[in-house]
Amino acid sequence: MFIAKHALGDGSPHPEDGNHAVYHHETRSILEDLGLNLTLANSFDVLFDKPDVDFVFPLLNRAGFFNSEMLGPLLCTRHGIPFLGASPILRGLADDKHLAKRACVDAGVPTAPWAIYRRGAPVDEAKCPRAERYVIKPNASSASWGVHDAADWSGVRAAIEDIHEDRHDAIVEPFLTGSDVEVPVITIGDPVILPMLIFRQADPDHLRTYAEKRDLVDRSQKYSLDPFVQPEMSATIEEYTRKLWGEYRPFDYGRFEFRVNETTGEVTFLELNLNCNLWSQKVYGRAAALAGLTQSELIETILAESLRRQGLMD
Repeated sequence: MFIAKHALGDGSPHPEDGNHAVYHHETRSILEDLGLNLTLANSFDVLFDKPDVDFVFPLLNRAGFFNSEMLGPLLCTRHGIPFLGASPILRGLADDKHLAKRACVDAGVPTAPWAIYRRGAPVDEAKCPRAERYVIKPNASSASWGVHDAADWSGVRAAIEDIHEDRHDAIVEPFLTGSDVEVPVITIGDPVILPMLIFRQADPDHLRTYAEKRDLVDRSQKYSLDPFVQPEMSATIEEYTRKLWGEYRPFDYGRFEFRVNETTGEVTFLELNLNCNLWSQKVYGRAAALAGLTQSELIETILAESLRRQGLMD
């Protein structure tokens, strides 16, 4: 079963989800071309009763409610159906930015100071790290959905309240000048790092938005996705990634993200996503091409390794 919000779409961009609709259609087409007996679904409803399938390829993460990214893996686990990705508890650990940063600190990898403000808990200024500029976002957001910035506590508190009103927890941390280096990892027996890429920003102080990441606005003059070819910083990032991934094994694929300041050489862990975007025009597709893989070969490799890991093929 292939389950994604736009699994039944025609590949046209969506007015809210933008290029995600294109991505879902591309992945579905690749799975069909592989000759799989494919069942399509665009809602978790099909998993409430056990479906007649032997494996689930889930790309449905955000279902409009708090912590919905764990529902698909939980329902598959309930029915004993193997699925692509990682177990529900590991998905939760990775998607909860606060917990992921705690695991990062435990692994000895640098990350910015932060404060978590759970919905319904006190919003205490004393918890907030000191900074000239802050980033405030939902603690389990993806693609910069719901991101805010602020220059003082008044702005921080307003952003937290806005996120809480939307029924999400909020995480606050200092804004870091620089660009994001993306580290795509796939498991082939053991985790393997694909070529790293950088979202190099024309303005290192620009805060990337959801609309930019989903191609809902023109962002061509703001940043570009390029191979990351700084050997010393790449070696540091690889070392940090290897320290981090042990906390999340076994997983089939995941994108580790670091903020880098190319002027100072500083590298800081931001977050990771174990069910990240595999689209050919984003990080994984571009990294696969640099590694000599077609998009179809990338998807087939990730799927085959997951099937092998879970005992469904030799």
